[in-house]
Order: sequence, then C-alpha cells, then structure tokens
Amino acid sequence: MKRAISRRDFLKLTGMGLGALAIDPFERLALYQLPKIQFPAGERLGRVSVFPNFYSTDLKAKPSENAAAVGSVPEDGIVEWLREVVGTNYFGGISKTWVETPQGYIYAPFVQPIRNVPNTPITAMPEGKVGFWAEVTVPYVELILENPPVRSPSFGYWMGLGQMPRLYYSQVVWIDQVRTDETGRVMYRWNEDFGHGYGYGDIFWGDGAAFHVFTEEEVAPISPDVDPAQKVIVVDVFYQTISCFEGNTEVHFCKMSSGAGEFATPIGTMYTWRKMYSINMSASSTENGAGYDTSAVSWPTFISGDGIAIHAAFWHNYFGTPRSHGCLNVPPEDAKWIYRWTTPYVSLEQTEIKMEWPNVGTTVIVKEPTL
Repeated sequence: MKRAISRRDFLKLTGMGLGALAIDPFERLALYQLPKIQFPAGERLGRVSVFPNFYSTDLKAKPSENAAAVGSVPEDGIVEWLREVVGTNYFGGISKTWVETPQGYIYAPFVQPIRNVPNTPITAMPEGKVGFWAEVTVPYVELILENPPVRSPSFGYWMGLGQMPRLYYSQVVWIDQVRTDETGRVMYRWNEDFGHGYGYGDIFWGDGAAFHVFTEEEVAPISPDVDPAQKVIVVDVFYQTISCFEGNTEVHFCKMSSGAGEFATPIGTMYTWRKMYSINMSASSTENGAGYDTSAVSWPTFISGDGIAIHAAFWHNYFGTPRSHGCLNVPPEDAKWIYRWTTPYVSLEQTEIKMEWPNVGTTVIVKEPTL
C-alpha cells in the first residue's frame, strides 16, 4: 500500500532529535538536509487529520463502519482522493460521506482535502519589503527551529516527543528572510512574531518550494462596487451553514462548524470588525502543551469582541457538525472568500485592520436554531 511516511518514521530515518536544536539553524540545515518527501500522485489528495484509533484510521473495504478493515493510514498520512461517496455514519458522526482511495475507503470527516502544488521560490526578498505573506500549497512542510527553546506549547509538545514541527496545506504565514542552503535549496524563514500572526515569537525555516507568495490581486476585495450595507452573512447553526447575500441574492454558500456544548456560538446580530491574514489561536491548553493551541490559523474574520471569528480550519473535515470553541470553522477556500468579500478590506501592506463602533463592517446574523 502506498502511503506517506509518518512523522515518527520520518524522524527515525533522519535521526533528527531535540539534541540538534542547540546547533546554529544554518548549521542544522547543512547537517540535516531534509529529504524531499514523496507524496502520492493525484490531482486531489487527502491528509488524515483526525485519529479515532490512536494516531491512525482504518481503511475500509466498503464505505461503512462495519466493513472489514483492509489497512490503516497513520497520523498525517497522505492518500489519493479519488471521489466522495455516500455510505454509513461512523463513530456516531452525522456525516455519511466517505473518501474513496485506491486502497479502500476512509470516513471523510477524518480527511483534510488537499493538493500538492510545489512552487518556484523567490531567491531574495522583494526590493523594499521587510516580509511577505505566503500560503502552504503542499500537504505539509517540515520546519527547523531557529530560536530554541521553542515557545509554542503545541510545537513544544511535539518536539518533546522527538518530532519535527510542521505547517500544513492552506496555512498562511509571514516570511521575513530568504536564503539558499549549501545544496541550492531555497529556504524561507517564518517569523511568528506579535506583529504578524500574534503567536509566541518562534522562528522557523522551511523549504521555500512549499509556499506560494501572495499577490495583491489574489487578496483583492470581492464585489467592491456593491454597497457594503447590502452585504449580509446569515449563519444557520441548526443546519451548520453560512450564506452570503448581496441584497436578496445569495452569492456564496458553505458548510461550517460552529461552537459545541458550553462553547456554543453566540446568537444574534454581529459585525465584522477585525481581520488579519493569520493568527495563533489557543485556549484551555493542558499542562503538557497538547491542548488547544494552533499556529497560523488563516483568514480570521472576527465578528465578536469575545474573540469569535469566521476562519479556516485545516485540522478537520467535519464541516456541517458543531465542534469548535465558539468560532465558525469553514474550509480554507471559503474562509478566504469571506475574508475578501467582507469589510473592512485588508491589503497585503496593511496585514491587519481593526474597526471600532459605530464604524463596523459587514452584518453577520447568527440565527436562533429552530426545528
């Protein structure tokens, strides 16, 4: 069975451990040249991102929980995504959608839809720029820490297990340095400082081919000529959907995951008021750092002063089911569309905008759930 290598197996092969973190980052790049990871071929791929069976999930002979297992896919395993099919629900989930792969079927909510689109990296910083925003367009990219000890609780947890930190498909980061290593590979430096990502200030190097550099055209406002007062977002927490209207015309629709249980998304009329390209989100972290702490959450559009936002989620494909800490999780492509369509507009030069009442942005109506 063709699978991507797991983090643990990757570390065994490379011999990369925490002991190497005391070495200068450029020396580490020379000592531990990360091999080019071979992802499965295919126009569409999937990454196993939810692990019901202790860091792996079963491949089934049929799209059914009760079907025989014909194999398993490890944590972060990459599979070829042939098509989606309807089967039975699984692990008590609402969805009945499964992903067909050449080796068998995986329950779709466990698999992040991704692609593998390497880039030709730029070899120097753009003239007059101190940095640029870029998006991961490969299944994942390994990172090397420049400034040990690591500050992020989540990255610290994984590195404490001897595993390398990663960024995943669709994450957006701020790059502030470019260099070419001894083998000719172009490396980008991700700086998660408090001005560009609001994280812990960690600094990592990664393969530049993994990142697509944004242009202004790609983040330009959608429908800028429409009266902003005519733009309204309607959130249905019963059906777990988001609809974007221009007047009476629905111009965008997507599934989402709202807050669950005690973290239910607030009901009522709100407004978009703060936006940036990427942010660290964390809450309820556990003592060992394995709690809710996620770097580079892309396209956050805040709709409440309590920290509630519409944002991309790369860590699950459970859209259509409540499962967040109050925010509205949506697929990355939908999060980007909403980010560009709503006001305030944010250019690449601005990187972030905040508005204060009464100068608020797009109206967001979160409907009371009704049968």
